[in-house]
Amino acid sequence: MNGHVKSMYFQQFMELATTLLSVLLLIAVDSTRTVAASRNQQCGNSLQQTLKLTRLAQKESVDLIKTYKASQGQMSELFCKVSVNNVPDPNISGLEPSERIVSIYTHLQAFIPHFKRVYEQQTDLQLPMSPLLAELIVVSARSRNLAALMNSFYQSLFPNLPVPEPAGGATALPPPQNVFQQKVYGCVVLKTYKEFLSNVSRELRNLKSKVCRRRIQINTPFF
Repeated sequence: MNGHVKSMYFQQFMELATTLLSVLLLIAVDSTRTVAASRNQQCGNSLQQTLKLTRLAQKESVDLIKTYKASQGQMSELFCKVSVNNVPDPNISGLEPSERIVSIYTHLQAFIPHFKRVYEQQTDLQLPMSPLLAELIVVSARSRNLAALMNSFYQSLFPNLPVPEPAGGATALPPPQNVFQQKVYGCVVLKTYKEFLSNVSRELRNLKSKVCRRRIQINTPFF
C-alpha cells in the first residue's frame, strides 16, 4: 500500500472519528439538558408544594387571630398593638438564596416554642373545648410541617451545605406573665407569625425564578 492510499484511508478514518465524536457530544448535551430540565421541574414542583402549604398556613393564621381576639374578652383589639420582646422577627434575612431559605427555616423553628407557650397559657384561660386551643394545635403542627418542607427543599438545592444551627441558640421565651401580659403576648405572637408567612409567600415566589431556573443554566453545558 503506497503512501497516497495510506493517507486517504487515514483521512477517511479521521472524518469518521470526527463524525462519531460529534454525534456522541450531541447525545451527551441532549442527555444533560434532559436531566437538568427534570431537576428544574422537580425544583419547581417542590417549591410549589411549599408555597401551597405556606398559603394554607397563612389563611389559617388569619382565622386564628380572629378566633383569638374573640376569645379574649374586652380590649382584645388593643392586645396586638402592644410591643413585646423576645418574639421572632417577621422579616427574612440573607443575601443569597441559600441564606434566605435557611432564614425561613430557622424562623419557623423559632416560632414553635412560642406557640407551645401561648397554648399553655390559654389552657388556663379558656374552656377545655375552646376552638382556640384546637386552632393553636393546628398552627403549631403546620409550622413544623412547613419547616420540614423548607429543610428538604434546601437539602435538594444545596446538598453539600448543611443547615446552620441558629446563631442565638435556644429560642428565648418571656418570663412569667400576668393574665393581661399573656393575652398581649399571645396576640403579638400570632400577628407576627401571620406577617412572617406573608413574607415567606412573597419570598418563595421570587425564589422560583431565581433558584430553579438558575439550576438548569448551571447544569447545562454549552459547546
